[in-house]
Amino acid sequence: MSKSNTSTVDNQEFNLKLVFEQYLYYWKWFVFSILICLCAALIYLRYADKIYNVKAKILLQDENKEAGELAGLSEMVGLGGFSGSTSAFVLDQIDVMKSRRIFRKVVEQNRFDIVYGDKGSIKTSEMLESQSPVKLVVINPTKVDLDSINYSLLISSNSDGLHLEDNHKFEKTVKFGEKFNTKIGELMILPQGKPNIKDPIQIKITSVNKAVDKLLNEISITPNSEKQSYVVNFSMNSGNIGKGELLLNSLIDQYNKDVTEDKSKLTRATSNFINSRLDLISKDLAEADSKVAEYKDQNNLVDMTSEAELYMKNATENEQKLIEFQTQLRLAEMIGGEVNRKSGDLLPSNIGLEDQSIQTTIKAYNDLVLERQDLLKSATPENPIVQNLNRNINDLGSSLQSALSNYRQVLQANVNSLNSQKNKFEGKLNQLPNQERGFKDISRQQQIVESLYLFLLQKREETEIKASATPAILKIIDQAYGSRVPVSPKIPMIIFAGLFVGFLIPFGILYLKFLLDNKIHSRKDIEEKFNAPILGEIPSADDPIVKDNDRSSLAEAFRILRTNIAFMLGSKKDSAVIFVTSTTSGEGKSFVATNLSRILAMSGKKVLLIGADIRSPKVLDYLGLSHLKHTNIGITQFLINPDMPVDNIIIKKPAPYDFDIIYSGYIAPNPAELLMNGHFKEVIDYGRANYDFVLVDTAPVSLVTDTLLIADNADMTIYVSRANYLDKRLLNVPKELYEDGKLKNMAVVINDVDFARGYGYGYGYGYGYGEAENDSVSIRAKLKKEFKKLFKKKKK
Repeated sequence: MSKSNTSTVDNQEFNLKLVFEQYLYYWKWFVFSILICLCAALIYLRYADKIYNVKAKILLQDENKEAGELAGLSEMVGLGGFSGSTSAFVLDQIDVMKSRRIFRKVVEQNRFDIVYGDKGSIKTSEMLESQSPVKLVVINPTKVDLDSINYSLLISSNSDGLHLEDNHKFEKTVKFGEKFNTKIGELMILPQGKPNIKDPIQIKITSVNKAVDKLLNEISITPNSEKQSYVVNFSMNSGNIGKGELLLNSLIDQYNKDVTEDKSKLTRATSNFINSRLDLISKDLAEADSKVAEYKDQNNLVDMTSEAELYMKNATENEQKLIEFQTQLRLAEMIGGEVNRKSGDLLPSNIGLEDQSIQTTIKAYNDLVLERQDLLKSATPENPIVQNLNRNINDLGSSLQSALSNYRQVLQANVNSLNSQKNKFEGKLNQLPNQERGFKDISRQQQIVESLYLFLLQKREETEIKASATPAILKIIDQAYGSRVPVSPKIPMIIFAGLFVGFLIPFGILYLKFLLDNKIHSRKDIEEKFNAPILGEIPSADDPIVKDNDRSSLAEAFRILRTNIAFMLGSKKDSAVIFVTSTTSGEGKSFVATNLSRILAMSGKKVLLIGADIRSPKVLDYLGLSHLKHTNIGITQFLINPDMPVDNIIIKKPAPYDFDIIYSGYIAPNPAELLMNGHFKEVIDYGRANYDFVLVDTAPVSLVTDTLLIADNADMTIYVSRANYLDKRLLNVPKELYEDGKLKNMAVVINDVDFARGYGYGYGYGYGYGEAENDSVSIRAKLKKEFKKLFKKKKK
């Protein structure tokens, strides 16, 4: 791996650690947020409505399903990826099941437009009407639009009976069975079983249409995944398992009744037609039988001679064909009469016509009539769809009449042809006795009527057998069953969501906080801006002054700063003048100057601290020596009156400090001019001659020019930048001063660094004792310690 790649990986690891430490500092926020969100999740799980999944499964029976090789061929087509008639049949039946007409029957049968609920203190649990201790009866409804009015009635028990209150400012106390008037009409409350109303009962009344729409959205009806399957799956989610099971079972039952009723209509129409024709033909048959008996009695007929048997055989075969065609002709005439007479009613089917095209047309005609009758249940005759069906029925009737007319013409031609053949045979039988020929005429009429009568009897029996032996329209594979394990709310998912949201809320807030934060936090922010040397980082501290024999992280930081200053200055100077400045006020330059003076004095050096910020003096305030302002003069007085000796303005080692101080004095109206008069250099020269270190606390460079006016007197300039305080945009000020060399030997000190916040420091000051020992403790140990403190507080 190349050096550049190694560097990239190290930077990524450092950045991840930096980000982790930044967020870890606010771990209490995360713990608090997660606990709150977990409590909210548990409360939600306690009071949320539990939703259960209810399923049912049926198998459709298609009476037109192909058998044998044709069925096998259909399955092969389905396996080839083509949608055959099987899937089309199932999808069509699913559309029937999903129709508003079927759902309306379900709603009206089970009164699903009236919803009962057990009202608790927080939530209302839905229940079936049979589970409710009371039953609401609408006696005389008003003509109000229930779709636009959400009507609900709250029933509670009191000493006088039932207290009623609705959402339209109606309130009354009634007894069981007592009528009362409301906005939606006259109502009455009836008891069920032994009514015991502990909690209030809430009853919501909606329109049937709205209830149908709600159920249509809740119920899922889907075919099986296999294309050649006749299985249909029902599924819904319900807060009440009993209601879901009742709903699906009722839906299946209503569909079964609907399809069965349609088939029985066609069977009854065919049976009625056959019975009416039998009544007429039975009279013709009785008349023909009486004529045969009378003719035989009058003429004493005997059997044919063997001599005429051959002719009679041929004549008989011809007669049989003639009878068949005449029978078909009579049937065609009967159907034609029915088409002309019924004008839009069901026609008899499967009565023996041999022309399959006519049978197909009759079936299509009956299907359209049934569809129109179903539509008229929920629509008026003026409905455009009904009008369109009427036109289609009329067109099919015209086509059927035309087909019957053509069929009768063909049959008549065949009859005529057979009649001519009959005449030929009769010519050959002229020698037979006239009595036998007369008998044949009468007998022929009898046979025609008898064959038609027997045929109609057969068809009637077939129709009755078909009606009584018709297989079930569907088979229930699984009745509606609701699982007792709720599908919603899902406990693991809600708990996980609570944990996730609890983590996400503080994370999002902190992310925005860090994103909008434009303050400097670490040496990295300064190093990215310019290349000035960084002397050290001063940690945050509660006590602003280093104590004697101090081993705190603050004292160790200033000791490191003292060492780095020695490296910066080298060993060629006998004394050093160090200016301390900053970009703006409040960054801690006076804090650094005073503590650095104390640390240098602890090492045995002679130190002079000069408060040169004559606009906002703070040196004596930091040291707790404000009372000396009243008994001593400062540098302002010297600059105004340089004739006095410098020694007069020096405060000699004020207790408890081991260094000398020149404080700024009173605030002059012209500080810049005073610093420019050249007498400040006399103070610096005096310090060089008498002290090892002269520390000068100067004014901020971005606010005034005071520091730049006296910058040439410094051997080194400590530029203080306060973490979490200075705007990064103001780093352009020290950058320009450093690059232009306006401040001599400039080095940066970062003040008020909070190492616990985790901005990539990863270490603290001190080693093996005191407060420094705590800084070296691992993160795990710190977390453990914080948790113990938290639990102790809770116990208290």
